[in-house]
Amino acid sequence: MRFMVIVKGDKNSEAGVLPSHELLAEMGKFNEELVKAGVMLAGEGLQASSKGARVKFSGNKRTVTDGPFTETKELVAGFWLWQVRSKEEAIEWLKRAPFREGEVEIRQVFEAEDFGAEFTPELREQEERLREKIAVKK
Repeated sequence: MRFMVIVKGDKNSEAGVLPSHELLAEMGKFNEELVKAGVMLAGEGLQASSKGARVKFSGNKRTVTDGPFTETKELVAGFWLWQVRSKEEAIEWLKRAPFREGEVEIRQVFEAEDFGAEFTPELREQEERLREKIAVKK
């Protein structure tokens, strides 16, 4: 099972305050443990919403709103993508993260089999071809 682990934004991440050397070192150590255990597939921090944009869809209309966005509790400051056996395992890993405050969300990623019959063999083949192309670019 794959899970996205979503680190929520706060006033510091939105102000562009970077983590301390100590926290970066602790996160590096934690990430090394995740990689060594075969759990971590990806992980990144995100720039403040002031450097981002949102696109709202309404029928054929597209409306672009530039950041910053005011509701920091709804923003994402960073994420991991983990491969684990269960949500419980993801929670146990997350409990070991070196955070002192804030909130982190864990969400399971859909797998092909989760879509049932609607995800036809043709659509599965298309998906596999796209994943192969992405893997080649890495």
